[in-house]
Amino acid sequence: MPEPIIQADNLFKNYGAVEALRGVSFAVEEGEVFGLLGPNGAGKTTAVEILEGMRIPDHGSARVCGLDPQRSGERFKDNIGAVLQSTSLPDKLRVKEALELFAQFYPRRADTAELLRRFQLDEKRNAFYSQLSGGQKQRLALAMALVNDPKVVFLDEPTAGLDPQVRREIYDIIEELRRSKRTLLLTTHYIEEAERLCDRVAIVDHGRVIAMGTPRELKHASAGTTRIEVRLARPPADGALARLEGVTGCREFDGVYVLHSARAPQTIVALVKQLEAENNELQSLEMFSPSLEDAFIELTGRRLRE
Repeated sequence: MPEPIIQADNLFKNYGAVEALRGVSFAVEEGEVFGLLGPNGAGKTTAVEILEGMRIPDHGSARVCGLDPQRSGERFKDNIGAVLQSTSLPDKLRVKEALELFAQFYPRRADTAELLRRFQLDEKRNAFYSQLSGGQKQRLALAMALVNDPKVVFLDEPTAGLDPQVRREIYDIIEELRRSKRTLLLTTHYIEEAERLCDRVAIVDHGRVIAMGTPRELKHASAGTTRIEVRLARPPADGALARLEGVTGCREFDGVYVLHSARAPQTIVALVKQLEAENNELQSLEMFSPSLEDAFIELTGRRLRE
């Protein structure tokens, strides 16, 4: 079997008393889009920065394109591209100048004029960086990440802080890279992003990988159950909802009670009877098929946005 193009093996990293990574391991095959999914502070960025050669792990090892990020110098940098969580360039640097400047750092260079067209920046080629919108700045960051025609591209929260329309534009670009069989590793705290873009996902929480697989496989962990979300006029008696017929799990988020049920019709009948007995009132009820978010909730006990 060929060696994975990205290999993280038992990575540990502490910042003082904070354990950012606690034994993170995963492998990415060539041409795969692999996602690290988890809330802010889960350890995703630390793992990516180790793989990019920007941080040294306290324990464990990392390899990208068969190279050690810490010891392979220019050979390593020539093979990777990266979009960091935040990209900042001089205000008076023009778009075309930024691409051409970054191209000079590498022996292998993509066609910068083609990159401008590909990322819909051709009309902004002479605009100053300060004149770009947030979406245009992110498209420029993606173009700069590809200026050396890398084998692997790291995308750390590539759509964080962007409005929905711009986010969809970035999704289209990432899907184009996916079709070209470019190896991508992205971090995200958006469930829909991981489900739409990634071939496989590792769910990261508190510095550990707690589940890994395709979005379909992870959703299968919740197969056979229905998610029922209810709002009540008053909080129910302690543990009452968890004891309803068919309920396999019950949690409360911001006043919404989320039930996972293996027998939804029986659960709803039992819920109505329970509320009548308590003289409580049902304000709303919604039912959903299993999703990647359900798998995340079952694995972590909390919603991703927390």
